[in-house]
Order: sequence, then C-alpha cells, then structure tokens
Amino acid sequence: MIEAPHYSSGGTKRDANFALPEDYFDGTVNEPVLHQAVTVFLNNQRQGTAKTKTRSFVSGGNQKPWKQKGTGRARQGSTRAPHWRGGGIVFGPIPRDYRTDIPRKVKQLARKSALNARGREGALHVVERFAFRGPKTAQLARLLNSLGLDGRKALVLTAGQNQNVYLSGRNLPAVEVMPYAEASAYDVLWSDAVVVEEGALTGVMPEPLPEEEETETAETTQRTEKKTKAKAAKAARTVKTAKKTEAKAAKKSATKAKAAKKSTAKSAKKAAGKPAKKAAPKKKKGKD
Repeated sequence: MIEAPHYSSGGTKRDANFALPEDYFDGTVNEPVLHQAVTVFLNNQRQGTAKTKTRSFVSGGNQKPWKQKGTGRARQGSTRAPHWRGGGIVFGPIPRDYRTDIPRKVKQLARKSALNARGREGALHVVERFAFRGPKTAQLARLLNSLGLDGRKALVLTAGQNQNVYLSGRNLPAVEVMPYAEASAYDVLWSDAVVVEEGALTGVMPEPLPEEEETETAETTQRTEKKTKAKAAKAARTVKTAKKTEAKAAKKSATKAKAAKKSTAKSAKKAAGKPAKKAAPKKKKGKD
C-alpha cells in the first residue's frame, strides 16, 4: 500500500497519511512505456513547418557561370548548385506531419506508471479540498509553500473543473493546474511534485464547513456595503459637479450683465458730454 501526506484545505498536515487507492496505486512503474508516451507527446507538440530551399527553389542560376571549355577552371552548370555559396540545400527539412499515435491502453499504463513513480518517491501530496471562493494567486502560493513546494515545479490536480484554482495558478510559472482526469504521463513527469485534491481520488467531495459559510456571508455583506458606499460617493460627486456648473453659469451671467450695464453707462455719458450742433446761418439774398 502506498501512502501520501495528507493536508487540510489550509495546508495543515494531518496526523495520519492518506492511503492511496490500491487498484490504481499498486507500485507499477513501466519505464519503456513512459519513454514511449513522452516521445509521442513531444512529437505531437511539433508544428513541422521547417523548410529549406533545394536548388530548384533558389532564385537565379539559369545559365552557366562560364563556358564549358577553355577557361582552365572546373566546369560548372549553375551558381545555385549545393556546393556554391547561396546555392540550394541538400536533404534539408521540408514541412511534414510529426503526429504519432499510441494505443489507448499504453497511454493509460504510462499515466498510471507516472503517478505510481511520484507516489513511491513521496512526491504526491493529497489536499482535503481547494477552498477557493475566487481567483487568488497569493492563496495558492501560500498553500504550496506550506506543503514545502516553494520554488519547485508543482502539478495541481483538481476534482473536476475548478476555474478559481486554474486562474489562481495561471500566473505562477512553476505551477500547472488541470483536472485530475486530464493529466497525462508527461505532465506528471514534468513536475517535481503532484498535489491532488482528495475528491479526485475518492470521488466524494467533503461538505462545506460552517465557518466557510459564515465567512462567505460576511464577505458578501462587506461587498454590498462597499458597493453602496461607492454609489453614494458617485452621487455626491454628481451633485458637486452640478453645483459647480450652476455657479459658473451664474457667474458668467453676472459678468455679462455687468458688462452690458457698463456699456450703457458709457454710451449715456458720451451722449451727455457731446455739444449740440448749431444751425447753419441763412444766406441773405443780394439786391439786384
């Protein structure tokens, strides 16, 4: 029987180790199958887009560089021959498909061997559950640190899809998060340690703790209060802006009225200070 260290959701180590299921963790480690699975995985990651040009694809070289005889030099037919600088490449890579198939049972045996290898090494840790109420990278980092995996490559396997745990580990370069059923032999061998959720091994998820429910209620209330305060602050800012706008409009109107009054007074003063025009004298008619 293979046992693994057992931890709570907060990273506290339990007194007793977790007994891994005997039907899967029986100590089988088939190294040739592991090698085959890793080779197939890496082959299937290749794009196969590398390409070099042979002499038929290189531009130029359509005529002989010099005549066949009489020069004393070796005869040449093209400047794009492989032994010329700038010529074609012989036996270079061309686009191809590197896809390799592997039998389903061989793939399953490789995955089983990889998990058994990590279990025998003591590099498999079982966590009661991942209590993440939202994406929190710091929380996952603290959990891994409490497990003694700080600075090591860790594979976190959840019981089913867990978006919060995935988003929490996405920003950690040495952490890979995925469901337990989707982990391949390469993923397990890539990591230095494997952290598995207990429900993935037993198929039974533990009931949520009452403290967690109370905390969740408190967090919800806190978020509601924060939103209410934000709305009140926004309304106050709106009222303040409206008051400022009204004050500016009133000031502008007062300035215009003052300018109009000043202009009227100036016109009246100008009109009062200007002397009236005298009537032109009438011309006397001369005697004939």
